[in-house]
Amino acid sequence: MAQNEAITPQILPPNPEKATLEGRNKYLAFWFFLGGETVLFGSLFGTYLGLRSSTEGGPGPADLFHLDLVFIMTMILLTSSLTSVFAVINMKRGNFKMLLVWMWATVILGLGFLGFEIYEFYEYAHQGLGYGVSAFASSFYTLVGTHGAHVTFGVLWITTLLIRYRKSGITLTNAPKFYTAVLYWHFIDVVWVFIFTVVYLLGVGG
Repeated sequence: MAQNEAITPQILPPNPEKATLEGRNKYLAFWFFLGGETVLFGSLFGTYLGLRSSTEGGPGPADLFHLDLVFIMTMILLTSSLTSVFAVINMKRGNFKMLLVWMWATVILGLGFLGFEIYEFYEYAHQGLGYGVSAFASSFYTLVGTHGAHVTFGVLWITTLLIRYRKSGITLTNAPKFYTAVLYWHFIDVVWVFIFTVVYLLGVGG
C-alpha cells in the first residue's frame, strides 16, 4: 500500500503516528523542539517574576487583573485540550470524520481564547497599561503575548492540516502531523496553566 493512501479502520495500525520511521523521527524531533520552547518560556517567566513589582507608579497586577475573565479563558483552553485528545482517540480508531469534528472544535475554542485575550489587552491599554509604561507592563505583555502568538500559530497549523487533508482520510503520512499538532496544543495549554498561576493568581493575591 502506498504511504499516502488512505487507510481503512480494519488495517489501521494501533499507533499510526509512529508506524513509520518518518513518523517516529517527527515525534522525537518534536520533543527536542518543545525543549527549546520550554527554555524560551522559562526565560520569559523569570524575567516577569523579576520585574512584576516595577510598576513605575503605573497600574499593577492587583489594579488590573480580573480572575473571572481569566478563569473563562482558562476553561476554554483546557476544554480545547480535551477536544484535541478526543481527536487523537478517533484517529487511532480510524474514524476520520470524528477526527475532523474534534479538531475543528479545538480550532474554534482556540479562536475564542484569542478573542478574549485581545479584549483583555484592549481593556488594560484603556486603563493605562501601555507596553512601555513600566517594566511590569513590558514583561507582562511579552510573556502573555508570546503565548498568544503560539496559540495563533497552533490555530493556523491545525486549520492548515484540516483543509489540506479534508478528503484524504487517515494515512501514515498525515497521522504524525495531526499527532504533533496536538502535542503542541497540549504544550501551550500547560504554559497557560503556569501563566494563570504565576501571573494572575500571584498578581491578585500578592
